[in-house]
Amino acid sequence: MAEDTGQERTEEATPRRKQQAREKGQVPSSRELNTMVMMLAAAGAVALLGPGIVRGIQELAVWNLQVSREQIFDVGTMFLLLKESILHAIWSLSPFFLVMIIAAFVGPLMIGGVNFSMQALMFKFDKLDPIKGLGRVFSIKGFVELVKALIKFLVIGTVAVLFLYQQFEHYLNLGNEPISLALPHTMQLLIGAFIIIASSLILIALVDVPFQIWDYKKQLKMTFQEVKDENKDTEGNPEVRGRVKRVQREIAQRRMMAEVPEADVIITNPEHYSVALKYDPKTMAAPLLVAKGVDMIAMQIRRVANENNVPILEAPPLARSLYHTTEINSAIPAGLYLAVAQVLAYIFKLRKTASTQYTNHKIQDLDIPDDLQFDS
Repeated sequence: MAEDTGQERTEEATPRRKQQAREKGQVPSSRELNTMVMMLAAAGAVALLGPGIVRGIQELAVWNLQVSREQIFDVGTMFLLLKESILHAIWSLSPFFLVMIIAAFVGPLMIGGVNFSMQALMFKFDKLDPIKGLGRVFSIKGFVELVKALIKFLVIGTVAVLFLYQQFEHYLNLGNEPISLALPHTMQLLIGAFIIIASSLILIALVDVPFQIWDYKKQLKMTFQEVKDENKDTEGNPEVRGRVKRVQREIAQRRMMAEVPEADVIITNPEHYSVALKYDPKTMAAPLLVAKGVDMIAMQIRRVANENNVPILEAPPLARSLYHTTEINSAIPAGLYLAVAQVLAYIFKLRKTASTQYTNHKIQDLDIPDDLQFDS
């Protein structure tokens, strides 16, 4: 994060700022959402897997209560029984643990997305600074977290007390039930408790998630100077950018001029516009515009055409239309097919006369649609 420059942070974070924050492990997160997802997952897991878990615990209880007197006084045998009991209990509860592990990852992914940062795993000595720690505790965010914790305690506590009060007799009767009935009944009570408490957390999460997203965006906000400096770093110095663009234009212009000698005709305005067309009926569906320009570039196109004996034809309306409607190395619009065909037919006629003079030719009354005509 950039240092505080004293300016007010009013600008939204740029994509680069957001990427840098993710690289540092700074993503929006809500502990209330994570807790809610874990509780709902626990309730669902107990509801779906509860019968299997109960059977496993029943089998384990029966098996351990059938230990003989000789086995009880044999330390080696009791150690093996303890080991097998632990393994059996882990195996019975493993599906539940697996669901909870998955739920632990789902919660953060819901608003923060997939993100892994080595920087977040690195040890930072400033975390041990007691002054900074007190600053975080007594900050506005620390106060908000305290209020949230109190509200969460009150909501969950109230819901839990009301639920326990309503189910009080059921809990007391568990001790009077046979174990075959007490265990399933216990599971039912746990499922009910999970669902009720998780439902109360939904209300807290609905408030906390928007707040965490808002707070995350607020932390990433930038000053105008920071945005300006970042643009300068990413795009480079304005003078350097201008020089690069100028070089790029010169390269593109040289490449365009190299196509002029291969053109079939140059159509001019005659002073302001020049466009070069090329057409090979064997390989092209329509004539191709290979070069165009105005003023000095137009004059240069005509000069190169004269040097390479490329026909130059004055047709102002067509020259303007081609210049404004067609990009370099693109086919001409369908609306200009007829006008260009007239021009090419005229040029091919000149070539049949074996004329060596291809300049100062004019052609008028070309068929150009109204929507493709330009006055300047």
